[in-house]
Amino acid sequence: MARTQGAMARFLDSDIWYSFTRSPITVASAIVAFICIGGAVLAPWIAPHNPFDLASLQLMDAFKPPAWTEEGDPTYWLGTDDQGRDVLSAIMYGARVSLLVGFCAVLLSVSVGITVGLAAGYIGGTTDAVLMRIADIKLTFPTILVALLIDGVVRAALPREVHDQIALYVVIFAIGISNWPSFARTVRGSTLVERNKEYVQAARVIGLSRSRIMITHVLPNVLGPVLVIATLNLGFAVLAEATLSFLGVGVPPTQPSLGTLIRIGNDFLFSGEWWITIFPGIALIVLVLSVNLLGDWLRDALNPKLR
Repeated sequence: MARTQGAMARFLDSDIWYSFTRSPITVASAIVAFICIGGAVLAPWIAPHNPFDLASLQLMDAFKPPAWTEEGDPTYWLGTDDQGRDVLSAIMYGARVSLLVGFCAVLLSVSVGITVGLAAGYIGGTTDAVLMRIADIKLTFPTILVALLIDGVVRAALPREVHDQIALYVVIFAIGISNWPSFARTVRGSTLVERNKEYVQAARVIGLSRSRIMITHVLPNVLGPVLVIATLNLGFAVLAEATLSFLGVGVPPTQPSLGTLIRIGNDFLFSGEWWITIFPGIALIVLVLSVNLLGDWLRDALNPKLR
């Protein structure tokens, strides 16, 4: 307990916490991101309705406008969609899927990127040349194009029923495997600096294995830039998932994300039911913007040249 309190006291007295509290935009972004993520995680308990419980849906409640309009229903604050689902609840549940895809895709990118970057930077030579050329080739292909290619291959190889069951995992893999080069290049650059320092040379002298040196000695000292890139890539991954779902190749309609909700609402945008697509779009923008602002602050806070 005392150790935990001591760690908390050191954190509150650190430069990072001081930088955080001195930036009103960062504090506001953190609050907004916390609300968005908290609402998504706690959706089953705090959402006004369960929009995916077919037994509770009423088609007679379809296309109800927001509650503050003349024909609005106070039961549905942001109105309902074409199936009578509460838009606010659908946004909260949809954000769960979008954030799940974003976090898992970033975790996959980080895992692959760190592995490749450590191997390339520490081993060097032919290994470095081959791995970095693969990363360079990957950087020439846009993320959406790679994701569409992977999704198309899976759709052609598997029956539709099976594809719908694993669609979420396909999207996570497609986005995650597309973004690892940025992590690999950053880790490689940091590893090239760290591998010539005294503590690494001392580890070699006492006979530690190459893999142990990379994992226990080099890796902890290159995680700072990785954390910054991961924060920025979370927003990018959420946007990529929304784009794929809007194009109809993302998660299935039974697990709608924010992108799926925007695509559904887009069909009714010009018929007057603007709220079905506008509110999920606003939620997506607010979520991604708050995460990106936090990533920008973290990049500056961890940059020793700006301290």
